[in-house]
Amino acid sequence: MRRTIAFALAALLPFAALAQAPLVVRLEMRALDSVTLSGGQFLTGEEKGGEKVTLGGELRIPGPPGTKVPAVILVHGSGGISGATDAWARELNAIGVAAFILDTFSGRGIVSTVADQSQLNSLAMMVDSYRALALLAEHPRIDPKRIAIMGFSKGAVASVYSANERFRKMYAPQGADFAAHIGLYTPCNVEYRDDEKTTRKPIRLFHGIADDYVAIGPCRTYVQRLKKAGADVQLTELADAHHAYDNPAIPVPTAFPANQTTRNCTLKEGENGGILNVKTGKPYDLSDPCVEKGPHVGYNAAAHQATLAGVREFLKTVFKLSR
Repeated sequence: MRRTIAFALAALLPFAALAQAPLVVRLEMRALDSVTLSGGQFLTGEEKGGEKVTLGGELRIPGPPGTKVPAVILVHGSGGISGATDAWARELNAIGVAAFILDTFSGRGIVSTVADQSQLNSLAMMVDSYRALALLAEHPRIDPKRIAIMGFSKGAVASVYSANERFRKMYAPQGADFAAHIGLYTPCNVEYRDDEKTTRKPIRLFHGIADDYVAIGPCRTYVQRLKKAGADVQLTELADAHHAYDNPAIPVPTAFPANQTTRNCTLKEGENGGILNVKTGKPYDLSDPCVEKGPHVGYNAAAHQATLAGVREFLKTVFKLSR
């Protein structure tokens, strides 16, 4: 039986103080059922062939009881949930938006994939995200028409490519769609079949120009292809910003020798869910010579603040929030 563990911060406040509080947040720990798929299984729709898994997430709801609010699903990167994820949830709550911090790792026994990305295909996290969408769409406090998704690095594959109409038809819950898609330092170096055909919901990408972990070049190409196809998409390029530039826990750019990077891999979907190295024409996996190690990660305050401002304005527009 699925359990919901809820804790209302409002219950700790006297009524008079509650009336004056600028922000009231309800916290719920939610379980959701998903399935672990390989990249090939995801692309060919072999959902029944995957291993069932129960995942969890934390839902933070702002506003007084009885009100419906918009929500954003936050999808972490290869390092798992961090303090930066928590900070983004707080930022969302501050503008009246609920935040669902989705944990795609713990239920699978994963701590981090930075040194071994084979532990979980990035596309599998999109299935998890659609399951989270289904959960939130039925929640009495969440407006089902105003649920967006925001991802970071590995998690940005789920947040950005869930705008793909093909993937939506394959995995989205009946009657529910994402209202918007946001990706920070998104891996855009795989061209999927028909990936320029989107749901026409707005897409916003934020990416550091100095990023040597996930290169910005493929995102420029991807955005150009989407714009040509009529998508509402924008890429904000941030000068001197490295990977994870929004995480103050790593104050200066630091090299991580064990971390895998596909920055020099140009990939494309082939037949039967296979991925090809475009330069060699050969099947691709993480043993491909294009996979390297030793990228940099580091905070950039200016880029962080610019992204915060951009995300706030975007969501206020999409969700029609009061200014």
